[in-house]
Amino acid sequence: MNVNPVLLIACIGLCLLIGFAGSAFTPQLGAEWYYSVLKKPSWNPPDWLFAPVWTVLFILMGVSLFLVIKDGLDKPGVVAALIVFFVQLYLNFAWSAVFFGLQSPFGGFLEIVALWLSIVLTIILFGAVSTTAAYLLIPYLLWVSFASYLTFTIWNLNL
Repeated sequence: MNVNPVLLIACIGLCLLIGFAGSAFTPQLGAEWYYSVLKKPSWNPPDWLFAPVWTVLFILMGVSLFLVIKDGLDKPGVVAALIVFFVQLYLNFAWSAVFFGLQSPFGGFLEIVALWLSIVLTIILFGAVSTTAAYLLIPYLLWVSFASYLTFTIWNLNL
């Protein structure tokens, strides 16, 4: 396997950076809207769980990205796969801005549906380049599937 450690670190670092940027919208402990006003289901995960889960997912996304681009942009399907990957990465960031920043569960739900669809498309396109890269995104899709249902539930609880 052709491993360029600088490229690998850059891919992981980029994904972690986007995740960190999105966390800027996450409410601080005790924030009134999130902790007092917003109704959440009893099965809402504890706050401490999100950071480690997202860290692992962003690392997997970075490794997946590396596997797709390591052989070059001239490989068939790579450019299209990268465009969709960066769209889903942006949508990942945007969910936090919409749900937390704009305090909009409905907007967050619409946004996460677009994110989910873009992840599915990314997996399909990455799979055409690297099966391993596609498989590395499955945990991400599963977590966003759960987050989609959670966002939908929060939106309905707060109509």
